Amino acid sequence: MDLPTPQDIRERRTSLGLTQSELAERASVSQPLIARIEGEDVDPRLSTLRRIINALEEAEGGVERAQDLMHEDVVSVRPDQPLREAVRLMNEEAYSQLPVLENGVPVGSISQSGLVQVPEDAREEPVARHASDSFPTVSREATIDEISNLLEHYKAVLVTDGGETVGIITEADIAARLE
Repeated sequence: MDLPTPQDIRERRTSLGLTQSELAERASVSQPLIARIEGEDVDPRLSTLRRIINALEEAEGGVERAQDLMHEDVVSVRPDQPLREAVRLMNEEAYSQLPVLENGVPVGSISQSGLVQVPEDAREEPVARHASDSFPTVSREATIDEISNLLEHYKAVLVTDGGETVGIITEADIAARLE
């Protein structure tokens, strides 16, 4: 990921007709901080830079966020459910992977490809015994670009709010928005 330079930020802000004060208000930072960043007097924290970039993107309009694309009905399994239930649910819903959630909190994932080596007599074992790492999580405000970058490495991205899962996004969801 290429980070914008202070000159990039200044040029983008001025091309949108925003003052430093207006950008600062949109990004929830101080105007002097915007001035110092643009003047190359300070290197902002990544979280501050992200807020500034998000504010610029919103000013440009048309920025899609996780909340715009996510599926709120998250089909999942619990870690204590038998493996056969996970397989049945994947087949029934035509999903190749499922998040493993415990009281709404992501604790792992399970996929058909990960079950290929599991012996048939393991059907009653708990999902937790065969689960992989959880899918990455993002906030409702994450941009589609951020999510697309994660989907280059993971099968799905979970959207969380206060640690609890509120949605899911897959590559198919990203592709569907191009139709």
